[in-house]
Amino acid sequence: MPLAASDRELVERAAHGDEGAFRAIVERHERAVARTVTAMLGTGDDADDAGQEAFIRLFRALPNFRGESEVATYLTRIAVNVCCDVLERRRKRSGWIRLFGGDADPPIEVDDTGDAVETDERKRAVRRAIAALDAKHRAVVVLRILEERPTREVAELLGVPEGTVMSRLKRALEKLAAMLEKHS
Repeated sequence: MPLAASDRELVERAAHGDEGAFRAIVERHERAVARTVTAMLGTGDDADDAGQEAFIRLFRALPNFRGESEVATYLTRIAVNVCCDVLERRRKRSGWIRLFGGDADPPIEVDDTGDAVETDERKRAVRRAIAALDAKHRAVVVLRILEERPTREVAELLGVPEGTVMSRLKRALEKLAAMLEKHS
């Protein structure tokens, strides 16, 4: 049985039109992308669309991919950027809705059907609080705390210095603590 192709080999083949190679990239990384977009956006159509958009953007970028980072890192960066775009559109839409007297979007739905631990009220409160963070703070919390990525990698993914990651994380944790204190 032949060894599985590396991500770099798959990117090279996909960039030259090999649909099977791109399919292999998607299959290899779809769970990680789904975890990231769900943590950033909650469950639902926005998360599904964001995951698909991340792979579409990757596909379009393949001819220019230089391999300076791992495919997983590059794809996560794309997914986070797509999620930030979605969050910005949500923010703008809710502002217009409030301006004209309507109700803003409902809170992000969180899938709590999985396992018994997820049904714990405290965890739901934490997820709701994370969902209430702005995009730049939510991205840091998702990548650094929920996905347990090293600070250096989070900085690379977000294209900011490590110190910025640490200050955003500190500020996000302060905001989370304040929001969760209200629920206690």
